[in-house]
Amino acid sequence: MPELTESDARLLEFERTAPRSVGAKEEAIRAQFDITPTRYYQRLNLLIDLDAAMAAYPTLTARLRRIRDRRAEEKARHSDSSY
Repeated sequence: MPELTESDARLLEFERTAPRSVGAKEEAIRAQFDITPTRYYQRLNLLIDLDAAMAAYPTLTARLRRIRDRRAEEKARHSDSSY
């Protein structure tokens, strides 16, 4: 089982305490991690599937997985109804 790196833990901790407003969060992502918000969310989506992330941040990873799954279901429903 892969362990969380220090940067993985920093990213998850940031997500746990991140600003709620999109603009402020994107600005903080750029300032703290020197990456684009797109890259941040790509990395976050990979991290929340790791058992080590679930062990270290169970509430956060469960919430993020639910949000991701709900969005995927909505997207699938929308694409099914567009035909």
